[in-house]
Amino acid sequence: MVKIVLITGATSGFGKAIAIKFAQNGNNLIITGRRKELLDEVAKELVLSFNIEVLPRCFDIRKPEEVNEAIHTLPEKWKKIDILVNNAGLAVGLNPIHEGVLDDWERMLDTNVKGLLYMTRLVAPMMVARKKGHIINIGSIAGRELYPMGNVYCASKFAVDAITKGTRIDLLAHNIKVTQIAPGAAETEFSLVRFKGDKERADNFYQGYKPLTAEDVAEVVYYSTTLPDHVNINDLVLMPTAQANATYFHKK
Repeated sequence: MVKIVLITGATSGFGKAIAIKFAQNGNNLIITGRRKELLDEVAKELVLSFNIEVLPRCFDIRKPEEVNEAIHTLPEKWKKIDILVNNAGLAVGLNPIHEGVLDDWERMLDTNVKGLLYMTRLVAPMMVARKKGHIINIGSIAGRELYPMGNVYCASKFAVDAITKGTRIDLLAHNIKVTQIAPGAAETEFSLVRFKGDKERADNFYQGYKPLTAEDVAEVVYYSTTLPDHVNINDLVLMPTAQANATYFHKK
């Protein structure tokens, strides 16, 4: 059965890979992102490659008025969202708490926590009305363990963990699945954003071991949606073989 899948932050990294994976399997997609040119390119690529329907929605997930506009103006046929993937998120800066940059903190909390809440608040009622749906939140190993100078980013992902658990409880009676996928080290734009465009520093983070790829994460996200109706993956931590936890790596 063809499903409608809404994926936030779909212009690169996990989001784009997740979109491709669902498109490969014949699903129709609503993809969102802030970078219109990239978003339109991804939409065009998906339509041409997989012959599916794609509805791009360009907005800033940190701004509730833009989120409201994007979701409330969905054409009627696109409102029957089967799967919501709350993927949009980022880490910015790597500073001890006493040297933290307020703008970095606000970007992380507004995107990782508030953006996820805004999307869930608007899409979940559509699922409740239909008594079916699946919400997938992309968490992180940083939502389970603290590491030096991770303070606010870790806090934002701890919040995702709590929100996911709370959402699952609240939506249990409405037959809605709620899953958290929490990756470890993955080579995407993540470190480039964290280090504010310092490519050398970002690349160095992935030296000496094989990190996860965006495609690895997409495989697991997609798999979680293929199980029987009575089976749900509540929580799944996905790590490179060379990573034991948030801080221990085996590097050659």
